[in-house]
Amino acid sequence: MKRVLSWFGFNPKTMRLRTEVLAGGTTFLTMAYILAVNPQILGATGMDRGAQFTITAIASGCATLVMGWLSHLPLAMAPGMGVNAFFAYTVCNAMGYSWKFALLAVFLEGVLFLILTVTSLRERIIEAIPLSLKRAIGCGIGFFILFIGLRNGEVLVNSEATLVQLGDVTVGNALLTVIGVAITSMLFVLRVPGVFLIGIFVTTLMGIPLGLTHLSAVTALPPNPSELICAFSFKDIFTTDLLIVVFTLLFVDLFNSIGTLVGVASRAGLLNEKGEIPRIRQAVMADAIATTGGALLGTSTISTYVESASGIEAGGRSGVTALVTALCFF
Repeated sequence: MKRVLSWFGFNPKTMRLRTEVLAGGTTFLTMAYILAVNPQILGATGMDRGAQFTITAIASGCATLVMGWLSHLPLAMAPGMGVNAFFAYTVCNAMGYSWKFALLAVFLEGVLFLILTVTSLRERIIEAIPLSLKRAIGCGIGFFILFIGLRNGEVLVNSEATLVQLGDVTVGNALLTVIGVAITSMLFVLRVPGVFLIGIFVTTLMGIPLGLTHLSAVTALPPNPSELICAFSFKDIFTTDLLIVVFTLLFVDLFNSIGTLVGVASRAGLLNEKGEIPRIRQAVMADAIATTGGALLGTSTISTYVESASGIEAGGRSGVTALVTALCFF
């Protein structure tokens, strides 16, 4: 057991296994929404949503496991928000290409990432970016996730005049969202261990009497995902559009991973005086492997999740946190 834990950077002298397990579970619960959201978004391309649910779980679990093993960092990975929307609504719906074409673009992006990582070019790009900009990218990603949460919680709603506006926060999902955020924020200020995990459970329980939380048993096996595996279309491989899509995915994923890695590592106190992340090469290698493998399995670009910060707040400091998160996906 100790030998296995050492593979994930666990140090029994400075770390507690119970804390790492709690942190891994917290990370999973804060990012588990991707299991519902990703199939919903990619389902707009014609993909089978049930099969995509299975692939999202498998890809997220495998990617997070690789990240914990290679980097020894408490980071979780899954299909990236924003990039999956570009995959579905821009490449497939707006540009008119099939999801098989989009998967090919994701695969080629992953291969390019592997090349950039092996040649150390990606690592040098990260080192060349000023620390202030790295942290700003992390803040931007955080605000984007916040916007998604407030939008899904109906705190923010559509507006013809200003695009978004404040919803009715006195009833329904919006009220529960505000209460949940308030409770979690209070616990965070009080530095209560496992704050995000507690916030999730309390909000979920409060939703039961309000009729917003529905409990049901799992009565079926996961859908068969075989139709998505290696389902590439090479019909339009020699087109300018493919080049544009691959470059866009590469650019977005590069800065997304940089911002998240720096932001989360900074929160965990892992940065050195120069703002460098330990085992950064292994971390970006895991990122590249995950994106390439995810495309082979049949899902959009996989990236490091900023929700990993919730596990760090719960005390996660090693790859064991990522290991526990991966097991939760499986």
